[in-house]
Amino acid sequence: MLKQMPIALILLGLFVSASGAEAQSPPSADSSADAFQRLDKNGDGKITRDELPEAIRRNFDRADADGNGFISREEDAKFRNRTGNRRPQTSSRPQVHDAIRAERDLPYADTDNPRQRLDLYLPKNPTSDEPLPVIAWIHGGAWRAGDRRSGQGRVAELVAGGNYAGVSIGYRLTGEAIWPAQIHDCKAAVRWIRANAKRYNLDPERIGVWGSSAGGHLVAMLGTSGRVKPLEGTLGKHTDQDSRVTCVVDYFGPSDLLAMGKYPSHMKHDAPDSPESRLVGGPVQETREMARSASPNTYASADDPPFLIAHGDKDFTVPYNQSVRLDEALHKAGVDPLFITVEGGGHGFRAPEMTQRVHQFLDKHLRDKEVDISEKPIKEEVRMRR
Repeated sequence: MLKQMPIALILLGLFVSASGAEAQSPPSADSSADAFQRLDKNGDGKITRDELPEAIRRNFDRADADGNGFISREEDAKFRNRTGNRRPQTSSRPQVHDAIRAERDLPYADTDNPRQRLDLYLPKNPTSDEPLPVIAWIHGGAWRAGDRRSGQGRVAELVAGGNYAGVSIGYRLTGEAIWPAQIHDCKAAVRWIRANAKRYNLDPERIGVWGSSAGGHLVAMLGTSGRVKPLEGTLGKHTDQDSRVTCVVDYFGPSDLLAMGKYPSHMKHDAPDSPESRLVGGPVQETREMARSASPNTYASADDPPFLIAHGDKDFTVPYNQSVRLDEALHKAGVDPLFITVEGGGHGFRAPEMTQRVHQFLDKHLRDKEVDISEKPIKEEVRMRR
């Protein structure tokens, strides 16, 4: 199974499947070491959670044996020895739930760029003939990695139930374009959803967005920067459509780039090669206006949609204080967000209760369900290491 495979071997499997070739034999120790180097993007001899592709990030805590927030070469080797050399899966496209119909690689910006595409998931048996509210997922990956296909797992259960349509949005990464290209892409995708609502029986007035890490940042930007002209962009042929969204679920996204370096973290956020600096095209503290432009807090206003913010208080990648700041900025603007702390949670968490609250939040704001959602902190689910 994928979750049991060693980190380096999984990556190698993804490389093989992406090229269309099939693995003929298990990778050697040398090829696994090469895969470790590919994951170690900054060459510091350790792999942080953000450096893992989102599709295999679930294995991070299992490989990080000492819980210090990064995977060393030794930990990776031990993890491989512990799990064995299982052959990687060769399919780069996850199987679709039997109750879902998928339409993939839909261009939303009228370009040939494969990053400017979205995947659409529709229930085969909707619960009614009414237009479906939409849940749009935006992936993480420090704005420099990740893939929209990871969104299928997030929206599948909700779509399979017949009450929602799902969308997973791709966007240009920082190796290709700097800010505000990423938000221009996301807003163009929202406009595409509205423009194609009748074709797919979608409700253009009920679009919720959900994302984690860099994706959490982008959904928060969609929530706070509605109709902020410099961030709208002119992509696609649907510029007459509104890019505002109905509600936002932000999982541990950055909110104030200039403050990220002030709190404990496994990385130097103000460094020239940090994800934030790469996003804005220069060291964060030397490109302050661009950093403010890329911070959701900058645009918080009374007409922002409802927010659910979730963050682990032991997150040393995107400091927990980033969500505290967003919560404060929204309250100051007159918005009452739902802010849930995951006690003991890092950059990503196992908390089934959180998923349940997200579903309640979406039902409340996209389906008008009367539901009380607890604001109590949730404890991270701890799994015994083998």
